[in-house]
Amino acid sequence: MAESLPFNARQEAQTASGLSSRAAVLVFLLALGARLAATAHFGFETLRFGDARAYLFAATELVRTGHYPHRTDLFGFRAPGYPLFLVLATGGRPGHIAAVKVANDVVGALAVLVLAALAGRLFRIRRAAILTGVAAAIHPGFLSLSADVQSEPLFLLLLLAAGFLLLAASDRPSSNLALSSGAALAAAALTRPSALILVPLLAAPMLDVRYPRRARVHLAASAAAGFCLLLAPWTLRNALVYREFVPIDDEGGGNFYQGNSDWTVRFYEVRTPGQYKAWSAAMLSDMEEQTRAAEAASLGSPTATSRFLIHQALQQRRGDRAGWLRLELHKTLDWLRPYPNPMFWPAWIVWSVGLFTGALTLLAAAGMAMAPRFGATAFVLVYLSITMLFHVVMLVVWRYRIPYWDPVILLYGAFGAAELLRRNSKRLPMALP
Repeated sequence: MAESLPFNARQEAQTASGLSSRAAVLVFLLALGARLAATAHFGFETLRFGDARAYLFAATELVRTGHYPHRTDLFGFRAPGYPLFLVLATGGRPGHIAAVKVANDVVGALAVLVLAALAGRLFRIRRAAILTGVAAAIHPGFLSLSADVQSEPLFLLLLLAAGFLLLAASDRPSSNLALSSGAALAAAALTRPSALILVPLLAAPMLDVRYPRRARVHLAASAAAGFCLLLAPWTLRNALVYREFVPIDDEGGGNFYQGNSDWTVRFYEVRTPGQYKAWSAAMLSDMEEQTRAAEAASLGSPTATSRFLIHQALQQRRGDRAGWLRLELHKTLDWLRPYPNPMFWPAWIVWSVGLFTGALTLLAAAGMAMAPRFGATAFVLVYLSITMLFHVVMLVVWRYRIPYWDPVILLYGAFGAAELLRRNSKRLPMALP
């Protein structure tokens, strides 16, 4: 298809990454070094993240049996993307925690390069690409995700790859790039299933008026095909194992219950680490009880178990509709908060991250106002709205926001800073001879 459409080679050169090979290597090394330092600070062999053992168990079972386990933890089975990555990245030895953490650091550094490339293609300004890469390399939120055994670094890389490829497919245009974009989004969803909400955005090329309608349909259809082709084998596996339609995993109902039950209402009344510890223990005990009740009622059906937990949460909320609205407001503010929870982090980290992210957010707002590509900015605003709405409805954890929102803040914040510097430099008076 790309061969049959007009293509401007000069425009393609302008939409390249904006980073020279030397700059790309330096940005990657800066990002990798920062992540290795963060990992060393917390320990290459330590496991602090609560879900790490579930991922490691799934990866170990894959190696031991050749099959994905029916259950990865008490509440169900997790998406297979990250456990499979652990197997591949460690050469079949996922129990080597240090190797797992180094692999996470590498994919986190690669995500920085993709983000810088996306900035170069989106804004066509080398300075913006370099600023984006440097800011992302040292971004505290990204560093925090790379310091333990968790899926966010891999998810971030795949999500950014999907966005870059979709933009490149529209600019070129290329059905092969569109197909790859859909496949990258499917891989992201197989790592963190919340990415399923982004599937409608693969139709964005339909709104690109630069090309005939037939070409736009072809691009959107190629992206959808790429997504379906990569996701289908896992969904088919679930259909054969559970005899029902389970696109990726069975944790949706559990997440909804955690995010909307009375336990979430009580969470926003917690003020100290001691209170949180007691709340967490009681909540997990209740989740265990609810899960067993759900499994007994559903006879082991994943979808029936999810429906049971959703029903339980909705029953609790219907009994307190005014409180339900207050809960949604709390969750919205929790999502928008530009700093980590002060209950779990030292004050200096809360303040430094808050100031860094807050300044970037202001620059991002300015960058969106000055951005030359209105269609791309509109796409991003829809993306931000969809991801926030989904998490507010389901479950808000500040860690979930980082891979979804922070890349956008970095992209437009770096562009805003570069553009403001450029405009201010033009206003400076010329030096006298």
